[in-house]
Amino acid sequence: MTFLLPSVVAAGRQSVTIRANGLAGGYAVSGEHDHLADNIKALRESRGLSQQQIAKAAGIPRATWTHLESGAANPTLAVLVKVAAALQVRLDELLAQPRQPARFLKADELPTRTRGQVAIRKLLPEPLPGLDLERMVLPPGGRMAGVPHTPGTREYLTCERGTVELAVAGERYTLAEGDVVSFRGDQRHSYFNPGSTTSVAYSAIAFAPTS
Repeated sequence: MTFLLPSVVAAGRQSVTIRANGLAGGYAVSGEHDHLADNIKALRESRGLSQQQIAKAAGIPRATWTHLESGAANPTLAVLVKVAAALQVRLDELLAQPRQPARFLKADELPTRTRGQVAIRKLLPEPLPGLDLERMVLPPGGRMAGVPHTPGTREYLTCERGTVELAVAGERYTLAEGDVVSFRGDQRHSYFNPGSTTSVAYSAIAFAPTS
């Protein structure tokens, strides 16, 4: 029979609620067991490893790994911890609903805002920790003041179309199509289109690590 354990088992900084199977003597994550096999297989294949190689790294028999990928296994928590360590992921990543292979969004589905005379469109619909990517459209004569970030942040600007002038730290850099400039993101800076046609630029921001 299957019964729920009333406790939460912690592994490092992670915690998962588990259930015990009285017949098999193993553990499975309540409501998420179906995702385990798909995630383990996808993570192994994305690393280019065979079942034998990853089983050895995890310190478990290959047969056990085969059963995990087929969904036939009812692993103990100790086995799940070894699997997560071998794949270098958190336990919750093993148990999460698998992501779609791709996600398509039309331009009008992406968040857009206006700052000054510049239209800004976010290009990361799924937030990535520590990273931001934006597309900026600057009309002729359009200007926008940038927002200084925390010390240690780096910004990267590239011009796709037209001309963009970046002012930072008392210097001015004029970017033509394909040019790139990197700079400290904790300084006051601004963007300007000195041309007579609309300019398009991309800004990538790598935020300083937080601890």
